[in-house]
Amino acid sequence: MSRSVYLDNHATTPVDPQVLEAMLPYFGERFGNAASRSHSFGWEAEEAVEQARAQIAALIGAAPREIVFTSGATEIGTLHPIAAIGRIAKECGVAFHCDAAQSVGKVDVDVEAMGIDLLAFTAHKLYGPKGCGVLYVRSKAPRVRLAPQMHGGGHERGLRSGTLNVPGAVGLGRACAIAVAEMASESLRVGTLRDRLHHSLVARLGDIGLNGHATDRLAGNLNLRIPGVEGDSLLAALPDVALSSGSACTSATLEPSHVLRAIGLDDDTAHSSIRFGVGRFNTEADIDFAIERVVHEVERLRALSPQHAIRTRASL
Repeated sequence: MSRSVYLDNHATTPVDPQVLEAMLPYFGERFGNAASRSHSFGWEAEEAVEQARAQIAALIGAAPREIVFTSGATEIGTLHPIAAIGRIAKECGVAFHCDAAQSVGKVDVDVEAMGIDLLAFTAHKLYGPKGCGVLYVRSKAPRVRLAPQMHGGGHERGLRSGTLNVPGAVGLGRACAIAVAEMASESLRVGTLRDRLHHSLVARLGDIGLNGHATDRLAGNLNLRIPGVEGDSLLAALPDVALSSGSACTSATLEPSHVLRAIGLDDDTAHSSIRFGVGRFNTEADIDFAIERVVHEVERLRALSPQHAIRTRASL
């Protein structure tokens, strides 16, 4: 069987086995609706949801009552009431963070210390299940008031109606608890793997540039520009190494990453950039396999590029 390596952990992460173990009972014998208040099945589900709410709150320094369950970060960023707040944030002094989807569980986030009023993130970016996320809503000093996102049964204190995804909530809660316990050690290990990948590619391929800050970045993040190679061509040549050229949310378009353009890269440079996302379950063997495959394909593609050959001869 041929080998493949997953290095696209910004797009999504595999569910941690501990998270799956916590979720499984709520697909089976503990199937109750958390809004059913008249019997033990509902009470059991509600208790599980509230425990998850507390675990999530502990990760970001919030109170459990400030956690609102959603289907994910994108829902929060695009629904009209929240979008409206985003447009008037400067005028009203509201701090809304939806890019936290990549950072919560990987770096310290404290909503009180950072003065955050609204914060959205999703389970599948921190080794939890897809289809579940949360919105933190500040409850005091000052209290943030929102219009309901969805009307109906008045769930989540009236802010988002709809039957709660109990297994998803439980999974997100467990993922947050793991992050609290292991964030520091995991960041060190993942950062070491990232540096091994980065330094080896630079040593083997030469003129490779780093996009973004050299040290002030997520431990697993490595975004490189590789002159002489189109990013999409390299991705197509590496079906056995899962990488990306930008956000999974916009991968259907041919536009270069708006993030790379925002930090000053022109379109050609952005198109030659590749994003590596090292994660919890990657190993040194994974990194070494990826190095060999990337080096081989970059050298092959550069050999096919007349422009790169001309630039190489000119530099000799």
